[in-house]
Amino acid sequence: MPPAVEILQGTVDVLILRALAREPMHGYAISRWIRERSNEVLAVEGAALYQGLHRLERKRWVASSWGASENNRRAKFYELTAEGRRQLRSETTAWRTYSSAVTRVLEPA
Repeated sequence: MPPAVEILQGTVDVLILRALAREPMHGYAISRWIRERSNEVLAVEGAALYQGLHRLERKRWVASSWGASENNRRAKFYELTAEGRRQLRSETTAWRTYSSAVTRVLEPA
């Protein structure tokens, strides 16, 4: 798998984990939260979103159950597991370190 794909998956994963840190959500709500929180800069939708959610379920960082959405439609809700919360803390630290390093590189010398 090319490195760019691995970085993309890692980015999607941490964004989903962060979205679920507050409360359980269904897929559309996760997508909307990420878009709104990033001031419309980031969009995680469709296949990327659901592949990410299924990947996180396989890792046991996220659990799912069926429920009713805001408009009373049947929806699958996702929530962080204890292991998912630990992973989010770890990923957040790693992203802050990475972001800080990239920012230092981009600053004028």
